[in-house]
Amino acid sequence: MELTQSLQCLQPSYIREILAVAGDPNTISLAGGLPAEQSFPMPIFQSIMSQLANDSSLFQYGPTQGYAPLLDYCDQHFSLSPTDQSLVTTGSQQGLDLIARAYLNPSDGIVMEAPSYLGAVQVFELAQARIIPVDQTSDGPDLTQLEQCFAQHSPKLFYAVPDFHNPTGVCWSLAVRKQVAQLCRRYDVVLIEDAPYRELRFAGEMLPMVSELCPEQAIVLRSFSKYASPGIRLGVITGESHYIHPLITLKQASDLHSSLPMQALLLGLLTHDHFPQHLQAIRALYESRYKILASAIAEYLPDSCSAWPIEGGMFLWLILPTCDVNTLAKTLLKNGVAVVPSSVFYPAHMEGSYSALRLNFTNAEPEALVKAVSRMASALAGEV
Repeated sequence: MELTQSLQCLQPSYIREILAVAGDPNTISLAGGLPAEQSFPMPIFQSIMSQLANDSSLFQYGPTQGYAPLLDYCDQHFSLSPTDQSLVTTGSQQGLDLIARAYLNPSDGIVMEAPSYLGAVQVFELAQARIIPVDQTSDGPDLTQLEQCFAQHSPKLFYAVPDFHNPTGVCWSLAVRKQVAQLCRRYDVVLIEDAPYRELRFAGEMLPMVSELCPEQAIVLRSFSKYASPGIRLGVITGESHYIHPLITLKQASDLHSSLPMQALLLGLLTHDHFPQHLQAIRALYESRYKILASAIAEYLPDSCSAWPIEGGMFLWLILPTCDVNTLAKTLLKNGVAVVPSSVFYPAHMEGSYSALRLNFTNAEPEALVKAVSRMASALAGEV
Protein backbone atom coordinates (compact mmCIF):
# COMPACT_ATOMS: atom_id res chain seq x y z
CA MET A 1 0.00 0.00 0.00
CA GLU A 2 1.41 3.38 -1.00
CA LEU A 3 2.27 5.92 1.67
CA THR A 4 0.90 9.44 1.57
CA GLN A 5 3.06 11.98 -0.25
CA SER A 6 3.58 13.97 2.95
CA LEU A 7 4.90 10.92 4.81
CA GLN A 8 7.14 9.92 1.91
CA CYS A 9 8.80 13.33 2.15
CA LEU A 10 9.24 13.22 5.94
CA GLN A 11 12.74 12.44 7.15
CA PRO A 12 13.20 10.26 10.26
CA SER A 13 14.32 12.07 13.39
CA TYR A 14 18.12 12.19 13.47
CA ILE A 15 17.99 12.49 17.24
CA ARG A 16 15.76 9.44 17.81
CA GLU A 17 18.03 7.39 15.55
CA ILE A 18 21.31 8.53 17.06
CA LEU A 19 20.05 7.76 20.56
CA ALA A 20 19.91 4.09 19.61
CA VAL A 21 23.54 4.19 18.42
CA ALA A 22 24.60 6.24 21.44
CA GLY A 23 23.52 3.41 23.74
CA ASP A 24 27.04 1.97 23.46
CA PRO A 25 28.52 2.11 26.99
CA ASN A 26 31.74 3.54 25.53
CA THR A 27 29.86 6.48 24.00
CA ILE A 28 29.11 9.66 25.93
CA SER A 29 25.83 11.06 24.67
CA LEU A 30 25.27 14.80 24.55
CA ALA A 31 22.71 14.26 21.80
CA GLY A 32 19.25 13.71 23.29
CA GLY A 33 17.21 16.17 25.30
CA LEU A 34 17.05 13.77 28.22
CA PRO A 35 16.53 14.90 31.81
CA ALA A 36 18.82 13.36 34.41
CA GLU A 37 17.25 10.16 35.71
CA GLN A 38 18.30 11.01 39.27
CA SER A 39 16.06 14.06 38.97
CA PHE A 40 12.93 11.92 38.70
CA PRO A 41 10.89 12.29 41.92
CA MET A 42 10.63 8.56 42.58
CA PRO A 43 9.98 8.71 46.36
CA ILE A 44 7.10 11.15 45.78
CA PHE A 45 5.78 9.03 42.92
CA GLN A 46 5.86 5.89 45.06
CA SER A 47 3.79 7.42 47.83
CA ILE A 48 1.25 8.83 45.37
CA MET A 49 0.92 5.64 43.32
CA SER A 50 0.05 3.57 46.36
CA GLN A 51 -2.90 5.91 46.96
CA LEU A 52 -4.02 5.93 43.31
CA ALA A 53 -4.38 2.16 43.33
CA ASN A 54 -7.36 2.59 45.68
CA ASP A 55 -9.30 4.74 43.18
CA SER A 56 -10.77 2.47 40.52
CA SER A 57 -12.39 5.40 38.69
CA LEU A 58 -8.94 6.45 37.47
CA PHE A 59 -8.68 3.23 35.49
CA GLN A 60 -11.92 3.80 33.56
CA TYR A 61 -12.34 5.87 30.38
CA GLY A 62 -12.24 9.59 31.08
CA PRO A 63 -13.04 12.98 29.51
CA THR A 64 -11.07 13.97 26.43
CA GLN A 65 -10.19 17.40 27.79
CA GLY A 66 -8.42 15.92 30.79
CA TYR A 67 -8.66 14.89 34.44
CA ALA A 68 -10.87 17.58 36.03
CA PRO A 69 -8.73 18.20 39.14
CA LEU A 70 -5.63 18.62 36.93
CA LEU A 71 -7.50 21.05 34.68
CA ASP A 72 -8.54 23.05 37.77
CA TYR A 73 -4.90 23.15 38.87
CA CYS A 74 -3.82 24.44 35.44
CA ASP A 75 -6.51 27.13 35.46
CA GLN A 76 -5.27 28.43 38.81
CA HIS A 77 -1.52 27.88 38.46
CA PHE A 78 -1.31 29.44 35.00
CA SER A 79 -3.73 32.24 35.93
CA LEU A 80 -6.00 31.53 32.99
CA SER A 81 -8.80 33.97 32.20
CA PRO A 82 -12.48 32.95 32.19
CA THR A 83 -12.37 32.84 28.39
CA ASP A 84 -9.39 30.45 28.35
CA GLN A 85 -9.46 26.67 28.20
CA SER A 86 -6.97 23.87 28.89
CA LEU A 87 -6.46 20.55 27.11
CA VAL A 88 -4.26 17.79 28.53
CA THR A 89 -2.24 16.09 25.81
CA THR A 90 -0.03 13.03 25.53
CA GLY A 91 3.11 15.11 25.70
CA SER A 92 3.35 18.58 24.20
CA GLN A 93 4.40 16.89 20.95
CA GLN A 94 0.79 15.77 20.53
CA GLY A 95 -0.22 19.38 21.08
CA LEU A 96 1.89 20.42 18.09
CA ASP A 97 0.29 17.71 15.98
CA LEU A 98 -3.23 18.75 16.97
CA ILE A 99 -2.52 22.41 16.21
CA ALA A 100 -1.08 21.54 12.79
CA ARG A 101 -4.06 19.36 11.89
CA ALA A 102 -6.58 21.92 13.13
CA TYR A 103 -5.14 25.08 11.62
CA LEU A 104 -2.73 24.34 8.76
CA ASN A 105 -3.83 23.49 5.25
CA PRO A 106 -1.15 22.54 2.69
CA SER A 107 0.88 25.65 1.75
CA ASP A 108 -0.41 27.72 4.68
CA GLY A 109 2.39 29.86 6.06
CA ILE A 110 3.99 29.33 9.46
CA VAL A 111 6.99 31.33 10.64
CA MET A 112 9.66 29.49 12.64
CA GLU A 113 12.94 30.51 14.18
CA ALA A 114 15.94 29.18 12.29
CA PRO A 115 17.27 26.97 13.77
CA SER A 116 14.19 25.47 15.44
CA TYR A 117 12.97 22.45 17.40
CA LEU A 118 13.23 19.37 15.17
CA GLY A 119 9.96 17.86 16.39
CA ALA A 120 8.06 20.98 15.37
CA VAL A 121 9.74 21.10 11.97
CA GLN A 122 8.67 17.49 11.37
CA VAL A 123 5.06 18.14 12.39
CA PHE A 124 4.70 21.21 10.17
CA GLU A 125 6.43 19.53 7.23
CA LEU A 126 4.06 16.57 7.58
CA ALA A 127 1.17 19.06 7.44
CA GLN A 128 2.73 20.34 4.19
CA ALA A 129 2.79 23.85 5.60
CA ARG A 130 4.92 26.57 4.03
CA ILE A 131 7.67 27.07 6.61
CA ILE A 132 9.05 30.61 6.62
CA PRO A 133 12.33 30.84 8.58
CA VAL A 134 13.49 33.87 10.53
CA ASP A 135 17.05 34.13 11.80
CA GLN A 136 17.68 33.97 15.51
CA THR A 137 19.97 36.35 17.38
CA SER A 138 21.44 36.03 20.87
CA ASP A 139 18.28 37.49 22.44
CA GLY A 140 15.52 36.25 20.16
CA PRO A 141 14.33 36.40 16.53
CA ASP A 142 15.62 39.06 14.17
CA LEU A 143 12.77 41.56 14.52
CA THR A 144 13.33 43.25 11.17
CA GLN A 145 13.15 39.91 9.40
CA LEU A 146 10.16 38.86 11.47
CA GLU A 147 8.13 41.92 10.50
CA GLN A 148 9.09 41.42 6.85
CA CYS A 149 7.90 37.79 7.08
CA PHE A 150 4.60 38.86 8.58
CA ALA A 151 4.06 41.68 6.08
CA GLN A 152 5.09 39.82 2.93
CA HIS A 153 3.85 36.28 3.57
CA SER A 154 0.74 36.77 5.76
CA PRO A 155 1.39 33.63 7.82
CA LYS A 156 -1.26 32.09 10.06
CA LEU A 157 1.10 31.14 12.87
CA PHE A 158 4.45 31.94 14.44
CA TYR A 159 5.95 29.00 16.33
CA ALA A 160 8.62 29.90 18.88
CA VAL A 161 10.40 28.74 22.05
CA PRO A 162 11.17 32.01 23.89
CA ASP A 163 12.52 30.43 27.11
CA PHE A 164 15.78 28.48 26.70
CA HIS A 165 15.21 27.67 23.07
CA ASN A 166 15.84 24.24 21.61
CA PRO A 167 18.45 23.98 20.15
CA THR A 168 20.31 27.22 20.98
CA GLY A 169 19.42 27.79 24.65
CA VAL A 170 18.56 31.46 23.86
CA CYS A 171 16.12 33.25 26.17
CA TRP A 172 14.33 36.18 24.56
CA SER A 173 14.89 39.57 26.17
CA LEU A 174 11.93 41.49 27.57
CA ALA A 175 12.21 44.06 24.77
CA VAL A 176 12.01 41.34 22.12
CA ARG A 177 9.02 39.72 23.86
CA LYS A 178 7.13 43.02 23.84
CA GLN A 179 7.89 43.71 20.19
CA VAL A 180 6.95 40.22 19.05
CA ALA A 181 3.63 40.53 20.88
CA GLN A 182 3.00 43.86 19.13
CA LEU A 183 3.83 42.37 15.73
CA CYS A 184 1.50 39.41 16.27
CA ARG A 185 -1.31 41.84 17.07
CA ARG A 186 -0.53 44.19 14.22
CA TYR A 187 -0.40 41.48 11.55
CA ASP A 188 -3.01 39.15 13.06
CA VAL A 189 -0.59 36.23 13.48
CA VAL A 190 -1.26 33.66 16.19
CA LEU A 191 1.75 32.90 18.36
CA ILE A 192 2.36 29.26 19.26
CA GLU A 193 4.48 29.65 22.40
CA ASP A 194 6.22 26.39 23.29
CA ALA A 195 7.42 26.50 26.92
CA PRO A 196 8.86 23.11 27.93
CA TYR A 197 11.98 24.57 29.59
CA ARG A 198 10.53 27.62 31.33
CA GLU A 199 10.65 26.02 34.80
CA LEU A 200 14.34 25.15 34.37
CA ARG A 201 15.68 28.69 34.89
CA PHE A 202 18.73 28.52 37.17
CA ALA A 203 20.04 32.09 36.77
CA GLY A 204 18.76 35.53 35.90
CA GLU A 205 15.28 36.98 36.23
CA MET A 206 12.01 35.27 35.31
CA LEU A 207 10.44 37.15 32.40
CA PRO A 208 6.77 37.28 31.39
CA MET A 209 5.65 34.84 28.74
CA VAL A 210 5.13 36.40 25.33
CA SER A 211 1.58 35.04 25.37
CA GLU A 212 0.87 37.12 28.47
CA LEU A 213 1.55 40.22 26.35
CA CYS A 214 -0.83 39.17 23.55
CA PRO A 215 -3.22 36.64 25.14
CA GLU A 216 -5.85 37.01 22.43
CA GLN A 217 -3.24 36.07 19.80
CA ALA A 218 -1.59 33.06 21.47
CA ILE A 219 -1.76 29.34 22.11
CA VAL A 220 0.62 27.99 24.75
CA LEU A 221 2.19 24.52 24.87
CA ARG A 222 3.57 23.29 28.19
CA SER A 223 5.34 20.02 28.94
CA PHE A 224 5.77 18.29 32.28
CA SER A 225 8.42 15.93 30.90
CA LYS A 226 11.41 18.02 31.89
CA TYR A 227 10.66 18.28 35.60
CA ALA A 228 8.34 15.35 36.32
CA SER A 229 9.49 12.65 33.91
CA PRO A 230 9.28 12.09 30.16
CA GLY A 231 7.72 8.67 30.67
CA ILE A 232 4.43 10.03 31.97
CA ARG A 233 3.94 11.66 28.52
CA LEU A 234 1.85 14.63 29.58
CA GLY A 235 1.57 18.21 28.42
CA VAL A 236 -1.15 20.85 28.36
CA ILE A 237 -2.33 23.35 25.74
CA THR A 238 -3.91 26.59 26.92
CA GLY A 239 -5.48 29.50 25.11
CA GLU A 240 -8.78 31.17 24.39
CA SER A 241 -11.63 28.68 24.15
CA HIS A 242 -12.23 29.25 20.43
CA TYR A 243 -8.64 28.11 19.78
CA ILE A 244 -8.75 25.07 22.09
CA HIS A 245 -12.23 23.66 21.42
CA PRO A 246 -11.36 22.33 17.91
CA LEU A 247 -8.27 20.65 19.39
CA ILE A 248 -10.45 18.78 21.89
CA THR A 249 -12.53 17.41 19.01
CA LEU A 250 -9.38 16.32 17.18
CA LYS A 251 -7.93 14.66 20.27
CA GLN A 252 -11.14 12.73 20.79
CA ALA A 253 -10.73 11.29 17.30
CA SER A 254 -7.01 10.68 17.89
CA ASP A 255 -6.75 8.85 21.23
CA LEU A 256 -9.93 9.55 23.23
CA HIS A 257 -7.94 10.94 26.16
CA SER A 258 -4.53 10.86 27.81
CA SER A 259 -3.86 8.37 30.61
CA LEU A 260 -5.96 9.20 33.68
CA PRO A 261 -3.67 7.45 36.18
CA MET A 262 -0.71 9.42 34.84
CA GLN A 263 -2.69 12.67 35.07
CA ALA A 264 -3.59 11.92 38.69
CA LEU A 265 0.03 11.02 39.41
CA LEU A 266 1.21 14.30 37.90
CA LEU A 267 -1.31 16.30 39.92
CA GLY A 268 -0.14 14.56 43.08
CA LEU A 269 3.43 15.63 42.31
CA LEU A 270 2.56 19.23 41.43
CA THR A 271 0.59 19.69 44.65
CA HIS A 272 2.96 17.76 46.92
CA ASP A 273 4.55 19.62 49.83
CA HIS A 274 8.02 18.66 48.59
CA PHE A 275 7.51 19.69 44.96
CA PRO A 276 9.15 23.15 45.35
CA GLN A 277 12.28 21.50 46.79
CA HIS A 278 12.23 18.95 43.97
CA LEU A 279 12.13 21.71 41.37
CA GLN A 280 14.92 23.65 43.06
CA ALA A 281 17.10 20.53 43.21
CA ILE A 282 16.71 20.04 39.44
CA ARG A 283 17.69 23.63 38.78
CA ALA A 284 20.77 23.36 40.99
CA LEU A 285 21.81 20.07 39.35
CA TYR A 286 21.49 21.47 35.84
CA GLU A 287 23.28 24.69 36.70
CA SER A 288 26.25 22.75 38.04
CA ARG A 289 26.42 20.55 34.95
CA TYR A 290 26.12 23.51 32.61
CA LYS A 291 29.01 25.27 34.36
CA ILE A 292 31.15 22.14 34.11
CA LEU A 293 30.48 21.81 30.38
CA ALA A 294 31.08 25.52 29.72
CA SER A 295 34.31 25.41 31.71
CA ALA A 296 35.55 22.34 29.83
CA ILE A 297 34.79 24.02 26.49
CA ALA A 298 36.80 27.07 27.53
CA GLU A 299 39.70 24.86 28.64
CA TYR A 300 39.90 22.27 25.87
CA LEU A 301 38.47 23.77 22.69
CA PRO A 302 40.17 26.40 20.51
CA ASP A 303 39.14 30.05 20.62
CA SER A 304 37.51 29.60 17.22
CA CYS A 305 34.75 27.66 19.00
CA SER A 306 32.28 29.61 21.11
CA ALA A 307 29.04 28.99 23.01
CA TRP A 308 26.23 31.40 23.76
CA PRO A 309 25.84 31.73 27.56
CA ILE A 310 22.54 30.47 28.96
CA GLU A 311 20.51 30.95 32.14
CA GLY A 312 18.52 27.73 32.09
CA GLY A 313 17.18 24.89 30.01
CA MET A 314 19.01 21.79 28.80
CA PHE A 315 21.14 22.78 25.81
CA LEU A 316 24.31 24.61 24.89
CA TRP A 317 24.85 25.75 21.28
CA LEU A 318 28.49 25.36 20.28
CA ILE A 319 29.35 27.58 17.30
CA LEU A 320 32.22 26.29 15.15
CA PRO A 321 34.37 27.56 12.31
CA THR A 322 32.76 26.76 8.95
CA CYS A 323 32.86 23.00 8.39
CA ASP A 324 30.78 20.00 7.33
CA VAL A 325 28.90 19.49 10.60
CA ASN A 326 27.35 16.21 9.48
CA THR A 327 30.74 14.68 8.79
CA LEU A 328 32.04 16.13 12.05
CA ALA A 329 29.17 14.54 14.01
CA LYS A 330 30.01 11.14 12.49
CA THR A 331 33.68 11.62 13.38
CA LEU A 332 32.77 12.54 16.96
CA LEU A 333 30.59 9.45 17.22
CA LYS A 334 33.53 7.29 16.15
CA ASN A 335 35.49 9.05 18.91
CA GLY A 336 32.87 8.13 21.50
CA VAL A 337 30.80 11.34 21.67
CA ALA A 338 27.26 11.67 20.34
CA VAL A 339 26.12 15.19 19.41
CA VAL A 340 23.52 16.73 17.11
CA PRO A 341 24.73 18.86 14.15
CA SER A 342 23.08 22.20 13.41
CA SER A 343 21.84 21.03 10.00
CA VAL A 344 19.16 18.92 11.71
CA PHE A 345 17.33 21.97 13.06
CA TYR A 346 16.47 23.62 9.75
CA PRO A 347 13.60 22.85 7.33
CA ALA A 348 14.45 20.53 4.46
CA HIS A 349 14.44 23.34 1.89
CA MET A 350 17.12 25.42 3.60
CA GLU A 351 20.61 24.86 4.94
CA GLY A 352 22.01 25.98 8.27
CA SER A 353 23.45 29.48 8.15
CA TYR A 354 26.43 28.50 10.25
CA SER A 355 28.20 25.45 11.66
CA ALA A 356 27.22 24.48 15.19
CA LEU A 357 26.51 21.54 17.48
CA ARG A 358 23.75 21.17 20.04
CA LEU A 359 25.09 19.78 23.30
CA ASN A 360 22.81 18.42 26.01
CA PHE A 361 24.36 18.76 29.48
CA THR A 362 21.58 17.45 31.74
CA ASN A 363 21.93 13.69 31.27
CA ALA A 364 25.69 13.18 31.65
CA GLU A 365 27.71 12.97 34.85
CA PRO A 366 30.30 15.73 35.45
CA GLU A 367 33.26 13.45 34.67
CA ALA A 368 31.61 12.36 31.43
CA LEU A 369 31.01 15.96 30.37
CA VAL A 370 34.70 16.80 30.75
CA LYS A 371 35.77 13.60 28.99
CA ALA A 372 33.36 14.30 26.13
CA VAL A 373 34.83 17.75 25.52
CA SER A 374 38.36 16.33 25.66
CA ARG A 375 37.40 13.81 22.97
CA MET A 376 35.77 16.58 20.96
CA ALA A 377 38.97 18.59 21.07
CA SER A 378 40.92 15.70 19.55
CA ALA A 379 38.37 15.22 16.76
CA LEU A 380 38.04 18.95 16.04
CA ALA A 381 41.77 19.28 15.57
CA GLY A 382 41.46 17.31 12.35
CA GLU A 383 38.12 18.66 11.13
CA VAL A 384 37.97 22.46 11.57
